[in-house]
Amino acid sequence: MAEQTKPVAIQLHSRSRQLELEYANGERFSLSCEYLRVYSPSAEVLGHGPGQEVLQTGKLKVAITEIKPVGNYALQLVFDDGHDTGLYAFTYLYELGKNQEAKWQVYLDRLADAGASRDPDVQVLDLSG
Repeated sequence: MAEQTKPVAIQLHSRSRQLELEYANGERFSLSCEYLRVYSPSAEVLGHGPGQEVLQTGKLKVAITEIKPVGNYALQLVFDDGHDTGLYAFTYLYELGKNQEAKWQVYLDRLADAGASRDPDVQVLDLSG
């Protein structure tokens, strides 16, 4: 499974802020920098155990500034907001690609529940009660 989840090509499209991953089996995923940032596998985002995840807000305009290979199994993505501690194992990147629609909806739902925004320039106030 590990070879199957290792991309054969990786392209960063700076203008559209998309990371494109292509696999030997012909699968191809285009993942936004925002999606990758809010699903960073770092302790800063995941916490140190279940239920300790930290909701990432205001990441709409985040971009990847550098991609560093880590051995033969992962990438270190450096974001322009200073975040660079997550090691994205190839298996994790593949899972993010395969489950992108469902995971993105979970993130949007969590933002809505928190009354938070993807846009760093928008502050959301709940005056309902």
